Amino acid sequence: MATGRPGSETRTSSAASIAGGDAPLGEFTEAAFDRIATINLRGAIMAAKHVLPAMRAQRSGVIIMISSISALENYPYVAYKATKAGMIAFTQQVAIQNAEFGVRANVILPGLMDTPMAVDTRAREFGKSRAEVAAERDSKVPLRRKMGTGWDVANAALFLASDEASFITGVTLPVDGGASARCYPYPSIEAI
Repeated sequence: MATGRPGSETRTSSAASIAGGDAPLGEFTEAAFDRIATINLRGAIMAAKHVLPAMRAQRSGVIIMISSISALENYPYVAYKATKAGMIAFTQQVAIQNAEFGVRANVILPGLMDTPMAVDTRAREFGKSRAEVAAERDSKVPLRRKMGTGWDVANAALFLASDEASFITGVTLPVDGGASARCYPYPSIEAI
């Protein structure tokens, strides 16, 4: 969690995330679910709980949550998907309940990212090389057929924390190279 100087606007971000031990519905354990939910969702909620009083008092602040595009897609692992979807709902609640105090809350949904957690873990898990896993993931991204990086997510967060985004709250922002655009096609003009 990061906060500003006294008298300045407070900004905070919650990005802790794990998926280890998760599995499809018929296979995951209660212990794995509890661990993932504690880190992914409870941690974000508690961070917001503790920073909101200061933000309300100064009548300004920015909360940025990092969820995952898997919250909206067909994703096989129950706990990760459920906690990331819960983070979206929680962020929207924080945004609407704190707007009158000048507090903004938004959530970023990273898509396929080239990070050690995403690529190296899968390479080990599936017995493939890092290059093979990266190539498979790259092929699924519409924009330049290349995964994003942590910098793409960081830049989105910087924008949402900036004064240029001062009228943006309650937004769920995919940072996924256009992958989610394929999930939610607009209806044809005839259907409208």
